[in-house]
Amino acid sequence: MNEKETFETSIKRLEQIVGELERGDLPLEESLAKYEEGIERLRRCHSMLEDTKKKIVMLTKNPDGSLKEDDFEGKKH
Repeated sequence: MNEKETFETSIKRLEQIVGELERGDLPLEESLAKYEEGIERLRRCHSMLEDTKKKIVMLTKNPDGSLKEDDFEGKKH
């Protein structure tokens, strides 16, 4: 797996792996290797999503109409 791989590329490959495993026609060793690759890609995608969440800032209005910044997960700045 390439460190510079995008989220979308990694998800597409993960979908391919799931499809291959669902067919059920792979030898056991190859199935295990695909499963392990899938788990690693899933972890990487999850990590990319978590990193992105940390960068997102939401603007919300206070009752008085002024704006405030909140993290994606609701922590105030």
